[in-house]
Amino acid sequence: MTTTTTAPTSTTVLDASGVTMRFGGLTAVRDVNLTVNTGEIVGLIGPNGAGKTTFFNCLTGLYVPTEGKVAYKGTVLPPKPHLVTQAGIARTFQNIRLFANMTVLENVLVGRHTRTKEGLWSALLRLPGFKKAEDASRARAMELLEFTGLAAKADHLARNLPYGEQRKLEIARALASEPGLLLLDEPTAGMNPQETRAAEELIFAIRDKGIAVLVIEHDIRFIMNLCDRVAVLVQGEKIVEGPADVVQSDERVIAAYLGTPFEGAPGEAEAAEVEAAEAEAQSTTEGDDK
Repeated sequence: MTTTTTAPTSTTVLDASGVTMRFGGLTAVRDVNLTVNTGEIVGLIGPNGAGKTTFFNCLTGLYVPTEGKVAYKGTVLPPKPHLVTQAGIARTFQNIRLFANMTVLENVLVGRHTRTKEGLWSALLRLPGFKKAEDASRARAMELLEFTGLAAKADHLARNLPYGEQRKLEIARALASEPGLLLLDEPTAGMNPQETRAAEELIFAIRDKGIAVLVIEHDIRFIMNLCDRVAVLVQGEKIVEGPADVVQSDERVIAAYLGTPFEGAPGEAEAAEVEAAEAEAQSTTEGDDK
């Protein structure tokens, strides 16, 4: 008797098409197309000022793309961060954004807010439905702390965690929104080799839970070991995409990281202008959040 095994089908989770972001007369991201499928870890790399974080901000509703569209599971996303999170995309930031004076558990509970259905009156009156939802959120938050190795520090203040564990806490909080796609912005920045290895194992474990992952990272070795596919941005344009071994041997990628100009590469002045525009826009966005 012969049995037939059907391979699991891959579904497109993220579909960014023709994404362009301009700041005045400067173009930080130009006509970038990128897809991420279920069960995939995709890397996004490029030199400083390449437009990686700006592209992330376009994906998550922090910026409204000048041109192009971003779709999650076939539905075009509204340009509002909380609605993007509600749809199923979560992210971490290059600069850690924890609630320093809240406990580890409380930080993760904050991430549950998009999945809590109880309203204001239910909370104020402490109705049975609110208590049930609160208990469920707390139980789920503890599961995520166990998953990320932070359960023993649930009652510690976030500010007292070592740097590597603060990064883990950011990931746990992002996972609390039950995403189908997790965006990680330089998750190993500032980590030592042991912490980097732990982060790699955690990201693999997240992928194994069925969550697609898109990662920005400067650590090329980390990205090449981690990702199924890698896309390279240079001054806002995607110059190559493919398996890690193909990308790391591409002469345009080598030239970009060694600082060697290649045909069509922008000049240093243009690169500096775009980087300055990105930094100003990021500063404005962070100021609006306060």
